[in-house]
Amino acid sequence: MCGINGIIAKTNRNENEIKTILNNMNDLIIHRGPDEDGVFANETQDYTVGMAMRRLSIIDLSSGKQPIFSDDKQIVIVFNGEIYNYKTIKTKLLAEGTTFHTTSDTEVILKAYEKYGVEAFQWLDGMYGFSIYDKKINKLFIARDFFGEKPLYYTETDKEFIWASELKSIINTIDFQPKISKKGLNLYFRLTYIPAPHTIYEGIHKLEANHYIEYDFGTHNTSIHKINAEPKPKTANISFDDARSKTKELVYNSVDSRSIADVGLGTFLSGGVDSSIISLCLSQATDKKIDTFSIGFKKASYDETDKSRVVADMINSNHHEFIIDEDDLKNNIHQILVNFDEPFSDSAALPTHLLSEKTREHVTVALTGDGGDEVFGGYNKYYIGKMNKKFTSIIPRGFHKTINKLSNKYLVDKDDKRGKKFQINKLLNAINYDGDFYWDIISLANTSNQLEELFLPEQFEKDLFKEYKEVLGKQKIETLTDFRLVDKILSLEGGMLAKVDRTSMLTSLECRAPFLNREIWEFTNTLPEDYLMKGWDKKHILKEAFKDQFPIDFLNKSKSGFGSPTGDWLRQSLRNELESYIDPKMLQDQGIFNVDYVTKLVKDHLDSKKDSSFRVWSYYCFQKWYKYNYLKQS
Repeated sequence: MCGINGIIAKTNRNENEIKTILNNMNDLIIHRGPDEDGVFANETQDYTVGMAMRRLSIIDLSSGKQPIFSDDKQIVIVFNGEIYNYKTIKTKLLAEGTTFHTTSDTEVILKAYEKYGVEAFQWLDGMYGFSIYDKKINKLFIARDFFGEKPLYYTETDKEFIWASELKSIINTIDFQPKISKKGLNLYFRLTYIPAPHTIYEGIHKLEANHYIEYDFGTHNTSIHKINAEPKPKTANISFDDARSKTKELVYNSVDSRSIADVGLGTFLSGGVDSSIISLCLSQATDKKIDTFSIGFKKASYDETDKSRVVADMINSNHHEFIIDEDDLKNNIHQILVNFDEPFSDSAALPTHLLSEKTREHVTVALTGDGGDEVFGGYNKYYIGKMNKKFTSIIPRGFHKTINKLSNKYLVDKDDKRGKKFQINKLLNAINYDGDFYWDIISLANTSNQLEELFLPEQFEKDLFKEYKEVLGKQKIETLTDFRLVDKILSLEGGMLAKVDRTSMLTSLECRAPFLNREIWEFTNTLPEDYLMKGWDKKHILKEAFKDQFPIDFLNKSKSGFGSPTGDWLRQSLRNELESYIDPKMLQDQGIFNVDYVTKLVKDHLDSKKDSSFRVWSYYCFQKWYKYNYLKQS
């Protein structure tokens, strides 16, 4: 696991100057690869190109140093990630006469590309961001993995083309302060994160998952291409028993492929369905006791360690349990939030970072249950999708408006409990008669109507998700399959995976997600939807595939998931800082927010007149980012 950086000067520039820039970019992401670094630069009459990387050694500890070159030195690669099927690809290439000098997966990518060109990118099962410079054809290729597990940013000016694993490497290299992107701003304040291809900055982009950039040095033109075709989901004729057996086989195989490492490896074990199944599979794949890691909370309402202990005892793991309180979560808020380099307000980032930090004291790699909900249909919001269809077919639109007004008046929490009243009110507010309800369901910060009130008119963008609807090829999002596809291209790439990557890599821990396997994803897309959600039973087929290996009904127990009491913090320890973010002069100088509206929103929360934890926390995180990056204050 590593981080990569690269720069193309579109005119001749001194090679040593480019190397200095790359070393500075590398220094900013040393947490991604503390073990070693590597830099390459090539100066020509017409341009200069350079690539660099920081390495966290996982596989081939002795000979995997990068950059890696082809035998004739005409092709060079820097790589961030893991290729889980690299041994299979290597076997094929060896049979065809290819020679290797290392046992690393990086060299396998290089040799596969050398023989088959960009077609070889389709063979890769893994999480990655890499760049390949090919002198023979005067082109450079930059690729990102199928789900977007590893980040990749890029920008282009008249003088340069720059790419990096983290935004900070780009922001600190360009010689100007980029403007805030209106699109990125609106996406963040709807979703709490910014999905590809956008960032918070105008002119700086994320490479979309499952895509590669082709840069032509002859013309200095760039083009973006999809790596793997993604067939539209089509239901196969398969019995439930056969589908259950296949599910079990695919999950076992994926865990096995993702447990290859030359360093210590364990699992995050929360006691939920996904992490419990991953831990079970890993324990059965080895003769040794595995290490499992859980966070427990002193506050009983947050603590669920009893579930993880059941699984740890069942699989006989070396179980590490870290008991923390709210103060432990708050200690590193600033460091964690600014490390995202753009606004990000999933409060689960705080406990994820703390768990990663504690886990890194014991192992270098952790398997997680991430992706299980998207792949197998496990989110509560998928219920809401089913409810919306039933509700709107029974309840007239006018009557719903009346119900909604009453709920917004009487079902208002004054503190951050997120209990039944909160859930019912959220459901009623998400009900939509025009086919847009799912976009409001995933809008964890603000709905479109709320955003229009929050922003000044010139900052608001109305049809925010138009491009994503075009990618999906449909305007109305109505089925479970639709919901999962939306989550794959938005919530998974922009939210979940960004959270896990940044918080774990900040501690130099590599996280791997066996459920994020293209073969599993494409298989579940062929299953009848009631195999995934039967009635109100989420992840039905996954639980059925493994239920015989757990105590009766264990996989059906409810679980809260990671969270932080941010609403309470904002009223208490973070109050003074939050109040500074509604200073009238600051807000007027920003020119983003409706001053009266945002001031009332924050004050009503602080005074416990109305709990607006999600909305105010997203505002707090944005202003912290803004202050750090534009006002240059910590």
